[in-house]
Amino acid sequence: MRLPVLFAVLALAGCSSVDRLEAPARPASTEPEFRPLSPEELAPEQAAAFSVPVVYDTLSNGLKVVVSRDDTAPTAVIAVYYNVGFRIEPRERTGFAHLFEHMMFQGSENLGKNEFISLVQSNGGILNGSTRFDFTNYFEVVPANTVETMLWAEADRMRGLDITQENLTNQQGVVSNEVRVNVINAPYGGFPWLDLPQVANENWYNAHNFYGELSDLEAATLEDVQSFFDTYYAPNNAAVVVVGDVDPDQVMGWVEEYFGGIARADVPPIPDLSEPRQTEEKRTSKVDSLATRPALAFAYHMPPRNSDAYFAMGLLQQILLAGDDSRLHQALVTESGLTSSVSGGINWPLGNMFNYNGPMLWSGWLIHDAETDPDSVLALVDREIEAIRDDGVEADVLERAKVKLRSDLYDTIGGTFGVGRADLLATFALFDNDPSRINRLVERFEAVTPGLIRRTARQVLHPDNRTVITLEAAGGGS
Repeated sequence: MRLPVLFAVLALAGCSSVDRLEAPARPASTEPEFRPLSPEELAPEQAAAFSVPVVYDTLSNGLKVVVSRDDTAPTAVIAVYYNVGFRIEPRERTGFAHLFEHMMFQGSENLGKNEFISLVQSNGGILNGSTRFDFTNYFEVVPANTVETMLWAEADRMRGLDITQENLTNQQGVVSNEVRVNVINAPYGGFPWLDLPQVANENWYNAHNFYGELSDLEAATLEDVQSFFDTYYAPNNAAVVVVGDVDPDQVMGWVEEYFGGIARADVPPIPDLSEPRQTEEKRTSKVDSLATRPALAFAYHMPPRNSDAYFAMGLLQQILLAGDDSRLHQALVTESGLTSSVSGGINWPLGNMFNYNGPMLWSGWLIHDAETDPDSVLALVDREIEAIRDDGVEADVLERAKVKLRSDLYDTIGGTFGVGRADLLATFALFDNDPSRINRLVERFEAVTPGLIRRTARQVLHPDNRTVITLEAAGGGS
């Protein structure tokens, strides 16, 4: 059966996170819906034994390859992740990583302009690409019998992209228009996902305009593009992941055949991304001439990735911000009515708490009425956080947070045609050289105690570690 064509090549703010790619609606039916039980619904010993199949190898040219078999449907995901995101793009070339993402669809040695897209769609597939803090990714969801073809196509553009002045000029215009549509000419454009990192961070790599200054985008040269491709789009700076109804040995053979002959590159080391410790609260404001209601955003620097406190913050996110039962939703929406919703999280909205590899923020934001004092909103935020800092959380509250987190994790692993699983496997391969980490996440969260929750809240969620941005609406309305 052919998959629906849902293709959209979107980037950065407009790029689709894996949880935004929607499955086609099913026709109405009077029959009961039967589905396999999730690990959460299985008996405890079965849930504990839940495991994602992982076959992992590295080719002689440095390419990391992960295959995860899933025969629940005759489909497969092919994902290629490059270990370069907008965090480490060149100075005076802000937005360049995002620009280059667009260039990857302009043709390669054996596939002309837009022919990669046509190849996927004509085989009943969908595809996308995105630029994130620490990687740029490309993926296709296709019938399983076309996996070899898609691996050949991905290898073709890794081996030799069609870099021409015509293609560069065309995509400079496309990306510049994106910036105007999504940021400059949009209410709340870039708020707060672009604004918070620039205010909260001190290191340029973490604090520059990731979407790109228009002057920088327009100044990019053909030599810049060629150098970027030759340096970062190399097998020893990439991971290929295949998830789906495939034979792992056969896939490994295809990857060796099509990618094995691509030469390594001299990839520079990742620059120092460390952030100095924040010692006092940062507050700033901005005026939005298009917004009709004011807004508020806040952020805290995250503890180091994979530390005990990092996993505790994942559970604090569930307690404070995830879902209608969260404490901030109850305080700000249900009880006080100061806003209709509050959103945020770790690495929000550009990913999740797993798919990044550098300093990160835990953030939240909301829109409120003009007569609402932002400090009254912050007072309620502080009230909920201080309750945890002072008194911790009860064991049953922590257990509920663990259930919610496991449910989210299993949804990611099992949903969206397998794209979520591919994303975790790819980033764990790139950042940790260990895609099997996917099977040890639950035990790390299970090990979090009420005492660790309280210590983490005291260390991380304190005012000296916070950044606050208020947005003044100058577009009229209330």
